[in-house]
Amino acid sequence: MANFEIGVREVSPHKVQRLAESYYKGGFFCDEAVMSAIRDSFGLDVPEYVIAMVSGMSVGVGKSGCMCGAANGGVAVLGLLYGRTEQNGPSDPKVQHCMSLTHELHDWFKDANGKHALCCRVLTREFNMGQGEHKEQCIWFTGLCAWKVATIICREEGIANLDAGTEGGGKPLPRRAIRDVEPLRRKETVA
Repeated sequence: MANFEIGVREVSPHKVQRLAESYYKGGFFCDEAVMSAIRDSFGLDVPEYVIAMVSGMSVGVGKSGCMCGAANGGVAVLGLLYGRTEQNGPSDPKVQHCMSLTHELHDWFKDANGKHALCCRVLTREFNMGQGEHKEQCIWFTGLCAWKVATIICREEGIANLDAGTEGGGKPLPRRAIRDVEPLRRKETVA
């Protein structure tokens, strides 16, 4: 059970994927876009400051090129929803469950990104930072992580996955060109 109230009964992970991509193109970094898309799509009863909480994880943690920010954003969302606040030791079922969900995201993303890595330097080594194909790839990775986190939350909370049973519903939408991503600013989508 999530630590915070979820304000929806059904979600399209494909729409969450595209929303995260559009938030990235609209000016957020990958981790901020994942957190924001999940917060908005699931109607999470959490302050907007959770987006600021992940800002330092951008570009592989403060531009260090370590773990991919999109994956970091997904881990932060899962920690927010399923993590613990009490010191109950390493065998605490709550923290064990949270770690199993973040491990699932880690392993899935490592395979799904096609580069079998989570290190930002490895994922982006052939690109010029923040331009062209680099940005296009990062937008794609952002959408991938948002999609996977959305499917995990749907499963864990019994929220109807509107994509289940549709063609391609069990996998993320295919990569598209950055020019085809419609940039959104959060204030346009949130009342």
